[in-house]
Amino acid sequence: MLMRTDPFRELDRLTQQLMGPGTWSRPSAMPMDAYREGDEYVVAFDLPGVTAEAIDIDVERNMLTVKAERRPVAKADDVQMELSERPLGVFSRQIVLADTLDTEHIQADYDAGVLILRIPIAERAKPRKISIGVGSGHKEISG
Repeated sequence: MLMRTDPFRELDRLTQQLMGPGTWSRPSAMPMDAYREGDEYVVAFDLPGVTAEAIDIDVERNMLTVKAERRPVAKADDVQMELSERPLGVFSRQIVLADTLDTEHIQADYDAGVLILRIPIAERAKPRKISIGVGSGHKEISG
């Protein structure tokens, strides 16, 4: 038998039980990190226990949507569950992407329960030099 001592974790578990698992019409949120790495914007989603086939990624204009479903693991008839904290059901996250990102070339990799999306920065958003005409000559300014 397992003993638990964190009252807030228990409250989270009870809230999850009352609200029930996520459904396609009312999915649960999934944790994520987002950061810029060089000329790419990287978004990482935690999806432990989800198969790659159960993940759906869509981009419509500048709205990125990630949905995933975690189903219960089949158990033998003689198994008695003592503790069940891993949430099941549907998880979803929507992110509004800036116009400066190239949504045509998004790369997705899934490994060890982590979905990593790499979104390149669009060429038009990268810094560039602009020359200024002064009289008959031109000067370059770094921008």
